[in-house]
Amino acid sequence: MKNLVGLSRAELLEEMRGFGAEPFRARQLWHWIYNRGATSFDAMTSLSKAFRARLAEHYAIERPTVSRALRSTDGTRKWLLRFSDGNEAETVHIPEEDRGTLCVSSQVGCTLTCKFCHTGTQRLVRNLEAAEIVGQVMIARDALGEWPSPPEDRQLTNIVLMGMGEPLYNYENVAKALKIVMDGEGLSLSKRKITLSTSGVVPMIRRCGAELQVNLAISLHAVRDELRDVLVPINKKWPIAELLQACREYPSASNARRITFEYVMLKDVNDSPADARELVRLLKGIPAKVNLIPFNPWPGAPFERSTERAIAAFADIVFAAGYSAPVRTPRGEDIMAACGQLKSDSVRLRASERLRVGMSAAEA
Repeated sequence: MKNLVGLSRAELLEEMRGFGAEPFRARQLWHWIYNRGATSFDAMTSLSKAFRARLAEHYAIERPTVSRALRSTDGTRKWLLRFSDGNEAETVHIPEEDRGTLCVSSQVGCTLTCKFCHTGTQRLVRNLEAAEIVGQVMIARDALGEWPSPPEDRQLTNIVLMGMGEPLYNYENVAKALKIVMDGEGLSLSKRKITLSTSGVVPMIRRCGAELQVNLAISLHAVRDELRDVLVPINKKWPIAELLQACREYPSASNARRITFEYVMLKDVNDSPADARELVRLLKGIPAKVNLIPFNPWPGAPFERSTERAIAAFADIVFAAGYSAPVRTPRGEDIMAACGQLKSDSVRLRASERLRVGMSAAEA
């Protein structure tokens, strides 16, 4: 049966027309699926029983299946989600005092092979469909008890496309999913609360800004092409100068909506004062802020985390030049949910790990 989750408004309207239903039925379904979080047609009490029965014969309202759910000691939650073809991806919710951020995946695996990223050690299997991307938000809402979509006091306030995969290599599905997420009559998250992170797919950056107007984050991680070619191999195709020019031209960039430059701190690799000064020089003229990320280790990783002293010195140089340079606090490291640690084929837990985490999928 066809899944109604992931259809755009126009597609849902066309589907109902083909089904012989009045146009207002599409609006009702949209409300029940994305505002109320209905998981069955039986729950849609504003529809007649006969119509609900007809819908159930032809359509489904499917989310991904939670294959495993983990909770960190710091409150971070990670879900391993299984899709209808058996493939899996991970999504992470990070609670903070003033916000709750959901880290969403766009692909199963990744094609970019960034050397500091655990996901990059897993081959790309396929792009996620729009329904599978939206489904991650819906699964998080299920777990957080946020149906109907609350207008305020949300535990899920922000979305970052920083999970598994390169979102701009799956732009059509990502854009379709985000338009559903941003719809004011459904999941209703503002574009100002959504950040798309890219390793530098330069031709798609302008399109993303023009069509979605979400916040942009750049996985930079190096200030010289010869090093970035190694750390972020996509740099060989679109080097730093081309990437930064695309950032200067990003339609939504302004002092009020600065581009975030993500910079993972690798000991004795990219963390010198000279690197910090070169970063400042490169960012001149771009409305920017720098997010310094202490490297999060994973099994077999070829790098070490920079020392606190080196990170602090780096941050001081960037801050003195007028750029915000917060150091990201690692979250969810005990469940491999921190930045750069996601990998769907590496989360098979031993019984001892289940006890340490203290939460099974059934308990989530």
